[in-house]
Amino acid sequence: MADNAQTMQRMADGFARRDVDQILECFADDGVFELTEGPDPWGERVQGTGAIRVMLEHMFKTLPDIQFADATRWIAGNRGVSEWTCIATTPKGRRLEVRGCDLFTFRDGKVLRKDSYFKKVVRPKA
Repeated sequence: MADNAQTMQRMADGFARRDVDQILECFADDGVFELTEGPDPWGERVQGTGAIRVMLEHMFKTLPDIQFADATRWIAGNRGVSEWTCIATTPKGRRLEVRGCDLFTFRDGKVLRKDSYFKKVVRPKA
């Protein structure tokens, strides 16, 4: 369980520095990253470190100021949860600030699955 907590912290540090290599070191080679949006009920599923690399590089290029603040993490066996606030500026200059969480599944101290969710912000019309 300590290995899983260390993996989550190392991944969070990688996201904070936008260090794709460090993030990928935390995933199993056949790991899955399920994104918050996509064509299926689970969002978009990205599998394998090569595909995850392409997705992360695109995300960091599209949202170069992205950060995950106010994080809380916990582990229960081979499962983990991370709650956070995602803050970024969209390519059109709109500020993004949403609460979200990741549900993790671990195998041998590596992330086998990272399933991301976030709140949808709906602003009342003036």
